[in-house]
Parts: sequence; C-alpha cells; structure tokens
Amino acid sequence: MHNASHGYFNNTLFTTFAITKFVLPTPEKPIIPVQTGVQAQQEEQSSGMSIFFSLLVLAICIILVHLLIKYRLHFLPESVAVVSLGILMGAVIKIVEFQKLANWKEEEMFRPNTFFLVLLPPIIFESGYSLHKGNFFQNIGSITLFAVFGTAISAFIVGGGIYFLGQVEILFSFYFLCSFAFGSLISAVDPVATIAIFNALNVDPVLNMLVFGESILNDAVSIVLTNTAEGLTRGKMADVSSWQCFLQALTYFLKMFFGSAALGTLTGLISALVLKHLDLRKTPSLEFGMMIIFAYLPYGLSEGISLSGIMAILFSGIVMSHYTHHNLSPVTQILMQQTLRTVAFLCETCVFAFLGLSIFSFPHKFEISFVIWCIVLVLLGRAVNIFPLSYLLNFFRDHKITPKMMFIMWFSGLRGAIPYALSLHLELEPMEKRQLIGTTTIIIVLFTILILGGGTMPLIRLIDIEDSKARRRSRKDINLSKTEKMGNVLESEHLSELTEEEYEAQYIRHHDLKGFMWLDAKYLNPFFTRRLTQEDFHRGRIQMKSLTNKWYEEVRQGPSGSEDDEHELL
Repeated sequence: MHNASHGYFNNTLFTTFAITKFVLPTPEKPIIPVQTGVQAQQEEQSSGMSIFFSLLVLAICIILVHLLIKYRLHFLPESVAVVSLGILMGAVIKIVEFQKLANWKEEEMFRPNTFFLVLLPPIIFESGYSLHKGNFFQNIGSITLFAVFGTAISAFIVGGGIYFLGQVEILFSFYFLCSFAFGSLISAVDPVATIAIFNALNVDPVLNMLVFGESILNDAVSIVLTNTAEGLTRGKMADVSSWQCFLQALTYFLKMFFGSAALGTLTGLISALVLKHLDLRKTPSLEFGMMIIFAYLPYGLSEGISLSGIMAILFSGIVMSHYTHHNLSPVTQILMQQTLRTVAFLCETCVFAFLGLSIFSFPHKFEISFVIWCIVLVLLGRAVNIFPLSYLLNFFRDHKITPKMMFIMWFSGLRGAIPYALSLHLELEPMEKRQLIGTTTIIIVLFTILILGGGTMPLIRLIDIEDSKARRRSRKDINLSKTEKMGNVLESEHLSELTEEEYEAQYIRHHDLKGFMWLDAKYLNPFFTRRLTQEDFHRGRIQMKSLTNKWYEEVRQGPSGSEDDEHELL
C-alpha cells in the first residue's frame, strides 16, 4: 500500500513536471533596460533634434507645395517636387558636413520603424476612408483581380527573373525567397500620381475607381507578400522543396490577407454600432476622440497577433467611412475628413522628402547591370499584370478598357514611398545585399517618379490629341496637385445625412441594385447607421449655422475687420 501510494505520488509529480515543462513553455520577455542619467539625456537630445529636423523639412516642403499652387504649376506632381527638394537638401547637408560645420547624419537617417508605426497607417487609413464606396463595391471583383492576382503576377515576374539571372551568373545571386521579397515590395504602385493622371484625362468614373481601388489594395497586398517572404526566410524554409515552400507561402498569405481584412472589417462595424447607440453628437470633441481611437485600434491589434496591420486598417477605413461616418455630427464629419487629409499629406510629404535625402545619407552599393535588369523586369511585370487581366475583364464588363487606357495604366504605374520603406526593413545577410536592394529600390522609385511621372503629361497629349483639343477649347487647366483638389471641396458623399424618407427614396426604391449593393441598402446600412429624423437634421443645420455666425462675428470684431470687408463677406 505504501509502495502504491509512493508510486502514485511519483507519477503525479512527474506528470505535473511534464505539463509545466512542455505545455507551458512561455519564457519571460526580456525587460528592456531603461536608460538613465547621461545616456537618457543624450537620447532625449538626439530625439529632439530628429523631431526638429523632420518638422523643418516638412515646413520647407509645405512652402514648396504652396508655391506650386500659387503659381499654378499644376503639370508638376507634388511628389516629384518634394523628392527633388529632398535631393537638393541632402546635397546641401552633405556640403555642410564636408566642411565640418555641422553633423546631421543621425537626424537625416530614415528609420523604418517610424514609417510603419507612425507614417504609413494614416496614409493607408485615409486612402480607404476617402474611397467612393458605391463604385468600389460595384467593381469589387475586378479590383480584387487587379490587386491580388496582378500584384502576385508582377512579384513573381520580378522575383523569378532576378533569381533566374542570378542562377546563370548574370546578376548578383539571391535565394528565391529574397528575390520574391524584392519583387513583392517593388510591385507597390503609387495611387496618387495614377489618379491625378486619370482625373486629367476625364476618364469614365468606373474605370477611375477600378484603377484607384487596385492601387489602394495593391499597397496592402504588396506589404503582405513581402512579409510572407520575410517570414518564410526567418523560418529557414530555404532548404525545403519548391512545392512545400509554395504551399507554406500561400497558406501564410491567405491567413494574413483574410484574417487582417476580417479583423479590420469587424472593428469598423463595431465602431459603427458604438457611435450609433452611444450619442456623442452633442460633444464633438469626445466623438472625434472615439473616431481616432477606432482608426488606429485595428493596426495595433493586428500587429500584436502577427497579422497585417496595414490590411486591417485599410478595410477598417473603408467600413468606417461607409457606416460609422454617417453616425457622426456634421462638425465631426468635416473635422474627421480634413484631419485625415492633413495628416496623410504630412506623412506622404515626409516620406518623399526623406526619399530624396536618402540619396546622400544611405550607405549605397550600386551595380549598373542589376539596376537596368530590375527596371526592365519591373516594366515587364507591370505589362504582364495590366494587359492580360484587362483583356480578361473586358469579357465580363460593360465599360470596356481600351488599349489606349491599358497603355496609360501601364505607363503610370509609378513607385512611391512604400517600396523605399520596405527595402530598408528587409533583413538580408550579408550587409552588401541589403545595401544593393536599398540602392536599387531608390533608383527605381526615382526613375518612375521623375522619368515616367514627368513624361506622363506629354504622353497624354501625344496619344490623346482629340481630347487635348477639346480641353484647349474649354480652357480647362490640367491639375496634378492633389493638395489643391482635396482642399477646395468637401466630399458630398461624406457630408450626407439622409432622413428616413430620403433614404427610402434614394436606396430602397431603386430596383436596379444587385448583389452586395442591394443587401447593403436593404439590411446592412439601416442596421449599422442612424437614420435621422427631421428634428435631428434641423438641429445639425442650426449647429453648422451657429459655427459660421460665430466665425463671422469674430472676423467682424477683429482688428482687421472693417465695413468694407463686411460688405465683401456679405
């Protein structure tokens, strides 16, 4: 009996030890030591100088954009001007450092973590929030085909080409996953320049949305593909078979894409319900604060559970704009729209300026053959993406994509901030490979922005002669300034507050709605958005009118106010 008890005790002890050892192997996270004393003071001074330098660069860029708008240099995209200014500032700083007058090396270096945590989320969220949802949801199939399959095709063309040329010893040799990571990051196109070009062409709104939606989703897909390749590389997948590697990559991508999209969509729907039933309309400051929290919430949660924060925040922006925005007061609607545009402009400008500065601040490794072959593969990958998929979509579309439009879509596939930041984030060994990828990415981005971007308007005038004559007759100025266009008008779609009767007249009684549009108008929109009564609508107008009257009284009573100014205002 004693031996049995003793054996039972030993078995229990062994089982408990086994559970503790194998079931709960959660090592404690190392605590990052907090710097104190002189080190803390030096770090604070360095951070302060970095902040001052970034703000100084932004201020100069804002003055530059203002001068572009003032002197009506609408043919020059702002990204081209800001990158050029960054290159000039980098050259000046280099001369100052060479003369040993100052040392700003640390301040002018671009930190990838700053980009992904601070600068990129507002850019992606604003692009989703400013989307015209009607055309987007009507063309969701075509947009997804371009964004997912088109980007994957481009990534495989570029990555596979670099890998093959490396194997035959024409180029620097990379593992396939490293080549695919580079192909994925360089496949992210810049939607700003693309949309400016199509607005200048006065193309069909549906085609405009098709390209704009593809460009926005393309950024998120490119980031997920790059993270997929990096994750497999860190997982030591280089030694397994190609088929197993492909299955692993596909599984990882699907989990990142659909998991992140679902999380972002769920967050947006929750925000709509919260602001529908929690009436914060009488306190716009609290309402605006809640919107800012929900805007950044999916990014932090997704990154914390190893999903894609960019994909989550994109879908959250689309859903919040479609549902949550219409539960806000008119003041918060305008405030949210203008705040997002301002923050996104500052973030984009900061990235493009530091892109120009990186010409002189980044340790480079330049190989002319690698750069030329990469540019050829990038253009080829864009062509294989655009032309076959456009011909395929034309079989199912009433609005056909003409060969002329396909060519302009291919030519306007500019690269921007995201490839540059992703290239700095890659973990490649040895260091010369990382420097080669970074240098090549910077050259490709500058090539597409300066050469292709600068040649876009001459190309439009060359192949679009009749439309150019019509524009000259109507004396319509072609405007590539995103800031001026966004600052002149407020989106009517983002300021709509429909009463019960108006909503039924506009949506429910339209029998031509199909698919998701019908489901959304019939069930989803009434469930997630607040239908206003005539009393609520009247109160909102009074609120806006009172703000206008308050501003008018302050201007009239101010030191610059006069009777002449009053007559002009009236």
